[in-house]
Amino acid sequence: MARDKTDRQSVRTPIPQEIWVLVSAAFVIAVGFGLIAPILPQFARSFGVSMAAAGLVVSVFAGSRLFFAPVSGRLVDLIGSRRVYLTGLITVAVTTSLIAFAQEYWHIVVLRAVGGIGSTMFTVSAMGLIVRISPPEIRGRSSSVYATAFLTGSIIGPVIGAALSVLGMRIPFLIYGAALFLASFIVWWKLSAAKIYGYDHDTSAPPMRFADAIGDSAYRSALVGGFANGWANLGVRVALLPLFAAAAFHTGGAVAGVALAAFAVGNASALQVSGRLADRIGRKPLIITGLVVNALFTAAIGLTSVPWTLLAVSVGAGAGAGLFLPSQQATLADIIGNHRSGGKVLANFQMAQDLGAITGPVIVGALADAFGYRAAFAACGAVSLLAATAWFWGRETLDARRSVSPVRT
Repeated sequence: MARDKTDRQSVRTPIPQEIWVLVSAAFVIAVGFGLIAPILPQFARSFGVSMAAAGLVVSVFAGSRLFFAPVSGRLVDLIGSRRVYLTGLITVAVTTSLIAFAQEYWHIVVLRAVGGIGSTMFTVSAMGLIVRISPPEIRGRSSSVYATAFLTGSIIGPVIGAALSVLGMRIPFLIYGAALFLASFIVWWKLSAAKIYGYDHDTSAPPMRFADAIGDSAYRSALVGGFANGWANLGVRVALLPLFAAAAFHTGGAVAGVALAAFAVGNASALQVSGRLADRIGRKPLIITGLVVNALFTAAIGLTSVPWTLLAVSVGAGAGAGLFLPSQQATLADIIGNHRSGGKVLANFQMAQDLGAITGPVIVGALADAFGYRAAFAACGAVSLLAATAWFWGRETLDARRSVSPVRT
């Protein structure tokens, strides 16, 4: 009876306006990023540097995110989510715009490093805001809508970027910078400072410490799941799939692009239902199922020999990711609750995900060099299967989501 009542409440409860503001900003951010992601390494190469040096402009951004995440978490707890979000977003806007005027290779590296700091500031604060603002009965749906906005923007961005390619490689950085300033304005204008101050200071409990969260089996499992998602979906998929397609198929570049889009289609399809299901049947079933599906289809990438099979398994891998991501985000919100901050807890989760995204391509790339692509993608799938196994010992947080004290299991 209690679960039925909760299901009826989740259907009636609207997503708060503040969440929609964050969703709108996320869409603008993702569209802008899609403009520059394909051309950034090429722009670095135009300064006459090696392939490794061109790759550094991507890695330094991720490295800054990883190492500054704990500071971002402390800043959220100290000065509030809205200030940290806006400061981070404006930082990325300024540094990205300045890349358009870079005269030396090292200018790009420094600007990307500073941009990574800003990126982790608005990412951690956005996660914190969703935790604090989302009504408990629709946490999964709120996380799903936010993820869909990022995904949709990531699909549209490269399409616009391709249309603007005639403008050269510098103009897209100015356009992305302008998009980030637009997102900053949307948040500043529509995200009420008074309301967010109220959310930040509606504390019936002190900020959750990492030492408290790590005692919860759900949080430990979420860290492993975040690492696996960073490894397989944010790291290896982007770095290794284009290389595999180039080696396996005559028109490798085109096949790789379509395969990445196929992953996004599978992801978007699953996101339409996974958030609501997480609020109805629980977080854990969706997370375990999604990780297993993602693992099996990711491992199958190395077995494909014709383009259509690669597209099919890419759709399957994307669907698996779409099943578990909203539930994992909702689990973090359940653990922290609406009435306390958890900047450090969220920052450490972000660090786990970034660590996977950084180490995955390096290790799996080495496996591909030594043993071939089949072994490399099989190992990648094994990481997600291990994360699914870890979740068998993680507690279900849906029924305890109104708790404000950590459950140690």
